[in-house]
Amino acid sequence: MNDFDEPTNILPRREFLTRMGAAGLGVAAVGLAGAVHAAVAPHQPAADTGHDYPMPAPHATTEKQFRMGVIGPATLSHITSEIAVDRATNPGAKEFANFELREAIGVLSVLKSLGTPTPPMDAKSKATLAKIQSSQGEAFDKAYITAQLANHEFLRDLAETYLQNSAGHKSMAEMHGRHLATLALATFKEHVVHTKNILAELS
Repeated sequence: MNDFDEPTNILPRREFLTRMGAAGLGVAAVGLAGAVHAAVAPHQPAADTGHDYPMPAPHATTEKQFRMGVIGPATLSHITSEIAVDRATNPGAKEFANFELREAIGVLSVLKSLGTPTPPMDAKSKATLAKIQSSQGEAFDKAYITAQLANHEFLRDLAETYLQNSAGHKSMAEMHGRHLATLALATFKEHVVHTKNILAELS
């Protein structure tokens, strides 16, 4: 796998999210996530808009539904990013693939440690994977980044839906789920912006 230096404004957050998840969202994560949730987030049109994913609109009311909604897209990201770190030709797409692969590995590790089963890949995911596997050059870059944009728009909407629907849940499991979703939402939105920028460059 190729490796690239990560900008200093991205690496600490990636390491933080992975370590917090691996630690099972300890007391420090609870305090920080609560502060983040209480803060007024700035409106970012590029991060908050777009719903071009082929899957049905997400809906989650429990932390289990949230985890089950994340693991499928994370698995597809893992598989396709493993391909992209070697095959991508656009520098931005290749750099993103490195970031995404590391993140997908961390996310899947956390989800599996929580007992989240991996669902079978559906027809649309299989079609996306087949398109990426059969592409080369700029066509590959576009197919990979388009799929990543769709994935992260879906994950963004999944996290937002879960946070809205679970606001009154008081169990410890749901509190941890909400903290995880709050932290993950910032990264999902960040990746929406990154992939939109890369697609604009490719176009």
